[in-house]
Amino acid sequence: MDMTVLGVSALIIIARIADVSLGTLRTVSVIQGRRGVSWFLGFAELLIWVFAVSAVIHNLDQPIYAVSYAFGFATGNYVGLTFERWLAFGQQVVRVFTRQGPKIAAQLRSEGFRVTSFPGEGRDGPVQMLFIEIPRKKTQDIILFSRQIDPKCFYIVDDIRLAAPATAMLHQPTGWRAILKKK
Repeated sequence: MDMTVLGVSALIIIARIADVSLGTLRTVSVIQGRRGVSWFLGFAELLIWVFAVSAVIHNLDQPIYAVSYAFGFATGNYVGLTFERWLAFGQQVVRVFTRQGPKIAAQLRSEGFRVTSFPGEGRDGPVQMLFIEIPRKKTQDIILFSRQIDPKCFYIVDDIRLAAPATAMLHQPTGWRAILKKK
């Protein structure tokens, strides 16, 4: 195996890592309704993919290219998920079920988080249900904080696709304003 084959194999691996990573980020963007970002990521992803797959197809006499293609794909999934977790764009709701609801809610509110609490009934008696809207990057912090106060708390994390802002408009626009507001 000569240096050219090794060089092309490395380029195929890098290309597949790039296009699969972009595909992972694009999928998340599509789910979150980010049309512009999704378009750009999709364009870049497919452009890279076309070059990578053509290098393999035009050189089927080199099995190392197919192995490089598969290795790049698998590694791209790992890298893409790692980037997505690192970027953590979007909002989430953490639902915490706890017996220490007022204490957790008061502390989180004092730090500027929006917390809504409800009384509930759990398997072992009364609980408070806390709904906390947060940026995804802060999810782990909220869970750890809740667990420090109540190690037996139960939590559920949900992604948010759409949420009204705290200062949501209470009336519907009319006339020409209604036309401009339509999507």
